[in-house]
This record gives sequence, structure tokens and C-alpha cells, in this order.
Amino acid sequence: MRISGLGNVSRRFLRIIYLLRFAVFVRNSAGHLRSFEAIYYYIMRAVIQRVSRASVVVNDATMGEIDAGVLIFLGVGKADSAKDVEWLVGRITKLRIFEDEAGRMNRSLIDAGGDALVISQFTLFGSLKKGNRPSFNRTALPEQAVPLYEEFVRELSTVLGKPVPTGCFGEHMDIEAHNDGPVTLVVDTKERDF
Repeated sequence: MRISGLGNVSRRFLRIIYLLRFAVFVRNSAGHLRSFEAIYYYIMRAVIQRVSRASVVVNDATMGEIDAGVLIFLGVGKADSAKDVEWLVGRITKLRIFEDEAGRMNRSLIDAGGDALVISQFTLFGSLKKGNRPSFNRTALPEQAVPLYEEFVRELSTVLGKPVPTGCFGEHMDIEAHNDGPVTLVVDTKERDF
């Protein structure tokens, strides 16, 4: 690698960074080496919409419906774990996005006694880096995504103290949502101050 127009120190520093890009590896649960660069970009992502009601239909059958609460679109990345699930559920249920008696957004989903509907959505990891057709290489494979998705739903149900309806993982879904506000937020497990 040749770098011109820089001092010796700057060139040396950039060369070290360039080499580390290929030299830093970690082992995954199967014991295979994976590059640090690949892991850094894979996160669990949720889009949360405050709704007055929402429902999901698959093959003309209603799979889930809620009244006032949140509609959650959930995408699972390749480096996600049970710790990410626990953090994400805690974050979502404590978001103060519901109005109090004074009309201010000061109440959480738990405070408001609201419902939650969870929809799996791998397209949240779509990348347009190489053109107009999205690439989904950052999305976790089903064998990893499904258990984490199901664990997220179980944990959310436990925290809310009520069943949490869902769509069907990997199926084409028709979703009807009556946005309340609108209020829409994005939460990432690896960019927690987003």
C-alpha cells in the first residue's frame, strides 16, 4: 500500500490501521474466525411506532391485532445475542412516548398499559451502498434470527405482563397501522445513543 502527501507519522499510522483491518479476528460460537470489521456493522434494529390500533394479516387470516400501544418492526443482525434482546426490550418498554394528563409525552408503554405488536422485518438491514437494489448481507440467517426474534417476543410479554401478538417470520404480511401522532423512533442495540 502506497500513501503519498502525508508525513512519516501519518503514513505509518494509516498503514497500521490498514493492516489491522485484515489482522483482527474473533471466533464466533461455532469456533470459526470472523473479521472484526464484519461484526461491527451487524446490530439488532427496531422501528417503533405509536399507534391507536394495528393488525397483521397473513394469507387472509388475522395473526395479531392490538389497540393503543406500539407497533414494533424488528430486524436481527448477525452479531446479536440474548443480551441485546434484554437491553432492547428494556429500552422500548421504558420509552416515554405516551401522553400524561397534561398532554406531555411523559409515560412509558408500561405506565400507559399499552399493547405491543411485533413484526419481523429483515429489510431494516438493507444496504444501498453498491447501487439502487438493496443488499441484505448484514441480516442474520433464519437459524440465528428466529430464536432471537422469539426470545424478544417472550421477554417483551414477560415485562408487559400480557401476550404479545406477532406476524409470521419470513411470510408476506399485510399490516394495518393507525399511527398516533405520528411518533416513530429507531433503536439500535449497537448504537445505543442514536
